[in-house]
Amino acid sequence: MKKIEAIIRKSKFSTVKNSLHEIGVNFFSYWDVTGLGNEKTGHVYRGVSYSTSDIQRRYLSIIVNDDFEEATINTILEAASTGEVGDGKIFVSDIKEAYRIRTGEKGGNTLK
Repeated sequence: MKKIEAIIRKSKFSTVKNSLHEIGVNFFSYWDVTGLGNEKTGHVYRGVSYSTSDIQRRYLSIIVNDDFEEATINTILEAASTGEVGDGKIFVSDIKEAYRIRTGEKGGNTLK
């Protein structure tokens, strides 16, 4: 099993969520997060300077079976991309085991 963590633009969340549902990823967790980006300058809007170093994003945590890793990553890459700086990041790590609390079942079937 793999844990796929993605940090994406909040404005792309609905698109990513719908795209994940289309390929069969029907459960994941998400949080609103604030991060620091590489951009060090601010922007001026109507005479007021805004810091762009603190970036509002959405953090997704998705667990999938190994054979579904590539499809999930490709879906996020396509749905979350704007082609601009700040589109986000994807991180992948191994999951040793998963348990369904209700039944005590363990393994990849707990993801279904």
